[in-house]
Amino acid sequence: MTRFELLQVLVGQAHANGFPFKKWYVARMGRAWTSAQEALETLASERRYYALLFSHEFASNFWKAGELMTFQVPTQTFSRAMADGSVRVVTRKAYTRRSAREDVWRYHLREMAVAEEPLKYIRRFVRVEEELDEAQEV
Repeated sequence: MTRFELLQVLVGQAHANGFPFKKWYVARMGRAWTSAQEALETLASERRYYALLFSHEFASNFWKAGELMTFQVPTQTFSRAMADGSVRVVTRKAYTRRSAREDVWRYHLREMAVAEEPLKYIRRFVRVEEELDEAQEV
């Protein structure tokens, strides 16, 4: 999935929850509105999508308060001190998680801010047909 396609899905999901993309784009980006396609291409170029991802308006609509969100938690590996003093490497498999909090969007903004690549972080919350087909096959 390209950056443009991902932004298209993200904006679509936020728009379905009430995000006024056109109004936000004109106000925050300071550009005239010509089309949604051109607006998304502008955001996809030169990392301008950070303005969208870290916008409180976008985040509060993308992660709607109190709405049940389903997302994929990736595989994690970490060291753990055991009771006998030894150190063991623990590997947790990836799993699907569900969450419903009133301030969920604030939590995810903080997590996205410390993530190495914010687009990869937010990508976990987008379920596309390809992934749903893979999950059903397993």
